[in-house]
Amino acid sequence: MVARKADAEWQGDLRSGQGRVSLGSGAWSGPYSFRSRFESGDGTNPEELIGAAHAGCFSMALAAGLSAAGHKPERIRTTATVHIEQQDGGFAIPRIELVTEARIPGIDEAEFQTQAETAKANCPVSKALAGTTIELEARLL
Repeated sequence: MVARKADAEWQGDLRSGQGRVSLGSGAWSGPYSFRSRFESGDGTNPEELIGAAHAGCFSMALAAGLSAAGHKPERIRTTATVHIEQQDGGFAIPRIELVTEARIPGIDEAEFQTQAETAKANCPVSKALAGTTIELEARLL
C-alpha cells in the first residue's frame, strides 16, 4: 500500500522559535510557530493540518459510501474544527467537530445520516484519531 510523508523542522526554543512544515508531495510548504498554534499568529499549526486531513478523508469516505449505495453526490463540503486544550500538565486534542453539507440527488435524510455516520466511523483519519471524540453534523443541501 502507499505510504505518505510530510516533514517539519523547528529552530529555536518553544516560544520564540519557528518552524516550517512541508508535504512530501511538494504540494504545500508553510511556516508555523508558537503564536500560530496557541495564539493568533501567521502560519499554520498541527491542529489545522489534522483538520484538513480529517475533512478531506471524511468527504472522500462519504462519497465512496454514497456512490456504492447508488447515490452519486454532486458536492460534499466538510469543515473540521480541531480543539486543543491544556490537560494534565500538557496539551491534548479532546474533540473534533465535523460539519458537512452535501448535495446528493434522490437520497432521503435517514439514508444520508446513516452514510455520514458510517463515513465518520470508517475513514482512516477518524480511525487514527480514535482517542478523540468526533462529533458530526451532516446537512443535505
